[in-house]
Amino acid sequence: MLNVRNEEGIITAEFDHGKVNSITRETLLTLSEVVKQANQDDAVRGIILTGAGRTFSGGFDLPMFLGFKTLPEIVEFFNEEEEILIELFMCKKPVVSAINGHAIAGGLILAMASDYRIAKNHPKINLGMSEIKLGLPLSLAQSGVMRFGFDSDKKFRDMMYFGKMLTVVQAQEFGIVDEIVEEADLMPRAKKVVSKWIDNPGRAFTKLKEGLKKPVADRMRQRIAQEDWQTSLNCFFNKDVRGALEFVMSMM
Repeated sequence: MLNVRNEEGIITAEFDHGKVNSITRETLLTLSEVVKQANQDDAVRGIILTGAGRTFSGGFDLPMFLGFKTLPEIVEFFNEEEEILIELFMCKKPVVSAINGHAIAGGLILAMASDYRIAKNHPKINLGMSEIKLGLPLSLAQSGVMRFGFDSDKKFRDMMYFGKMLTVVQAQEFGIVDEIVEEADLMPRAKKVVSKWIDNPGRAFTKLKEGLKKPVADRMRQRIAQEDWQTSLNCFFNKDVRGALEFVMSMM
């Protein structure tokens, strides 16, 4: 689920599901409504993504993935997920991720869809992509969002091909975390960034963001419409992939 609260026009959307704040279809649908509210309501100044407790998000809900029985079920889910991810990426208001704990796999993808990432200063926090170790590729929108967040193809390659897990300091050096702050400063700093960006004459931020991100979003949507990405989702029925997912789930 997603806990949603509005404080002084800034919406905080807090991942809250299970031990690792996993992302379910319900989470995504609620997030989509939050983005629509931000786009349509002038009183909303921006969005902060964060997690309940000590975790940002450990990624998509594994029982949900293991519960898919047919390819059409999976295609239906990813049709929704792809558009919601692009909507978040293109939100008209500032989206800041306040990374309060581990941001893994789908959790990191949603953080990378935001405009700015601030991490809590803690040596045990990990940020990374475990997909290759589970036998899962990225979807087209996921790949587009992740690649946009890196300043080189090499860094994207290293993160994805090696399934890297980074500390917050390493993530900042890698360029996917913008700031590291102490825990008490995490939410205040996130709110300050939102305010600094949106509270300008004519809200110029919205057009600046559109100019930067719209060509990327257009390419993602074009690829989704034209390419055969659905066939790759058969990986969810591969016995080795399912075994890896079941093993990870048993360790949680």
